[in-house]
Amino acid sequence: MTQDRPTSVIAIVIFSMIVGIAVLGLRRKKPDEAALFTKGVNAVFAVVMRIVTLILRLTPFGVLALMANTVATTELAGILELGKFVIASYAALFVMFIIHLLLVGVFGLNPMTYLKKVLPVLTFAFTSRSSAGTIPLNIQAQRNSLGVDQGIANMSASFGATIGQNGCAGIYPAMLAVMIAPSVGINPMTPEFIIQLVLIIGISSFGVAGVGGGATFAALIVLSTMGLPVALAGLLISIEALIDMGRTALNVNDSMLSGTLTARIMKKLNLKTYNDKTAIEQETAV
Repeated sequence: MTQDRPTSVIAIVIFSMIVGIAVLGLRRKKPDEAALFTKGVNAVFAVVMRIVTLILRLTPFGVLALMANTVATTELAGILELGKFVIASYAALFVMFIIHLLLVGVFGLNPMTYLKKVLPVLTFAFTSRSSAGTIPLNIQAQRNSLGVDQGIANMSASFGATIGQNGCAGIYPAMLAVMIAPSVGINPMTPEFIIQLVLIIGISSFGVAGVGGGATFAALIVLSTMGLPVALAGLLISIEALIDMGRTALNVNDSMLSGTLTARIMKKLNLKTYNDKTAIEQETAV
């Protein structure tokens, strides 16, 4: 639980599943003890959500400090030189976000309704740069705003924080590989390179830490596996925070999208809650 390893989040999820199975078994034999345990877990969850609310109120001050630190410790010329990569990164993130909204429409849901309800969560993810830290808000928004079944919301938010991250484990390593490949005489536009890159990124996306800077480790795995120089990735450390905010927001959105579409396919999506425009306002008020 201290996240000392890159796979710590996966271990926590597996442990939680074991605890859940044990509680279900206990509920049949000793319902009173199971109810007491469940009540305690719900109480802890309520406290954590209150902590998240307090953090949300302090977030603007923290973001200001992070921005000031980045500007003070980074040469302006270096930031300007790498500005094109920042713009290209956000262009790629924006395109992927549009694809997410298109998928919402393909499954018969209103994309704009979805966007309005996930925006507060994405804002927190953007400023905190932590997919794992956004899990409580992620689950709450899926259940209370989007109408996703509780089990699906818990699963998608937990696994989405460390598996299949579109931003940190997908777009960022791919862009680095394509950018670095020509420096060692490799044409990144060949089908062989692209197929290999897609397969490696897909496999390496399992177990990426859902914390700030996790994309750097994902990129190092991809670059080393493909035989590309990993040292060149260090050139982007100075602007890591600028890109990581957008990547984290996309990561959280893909986990919420997965939960929503899964619930839709399995007919466990409460359409009344999803289409209720006041649901997000009630959640924010709480």
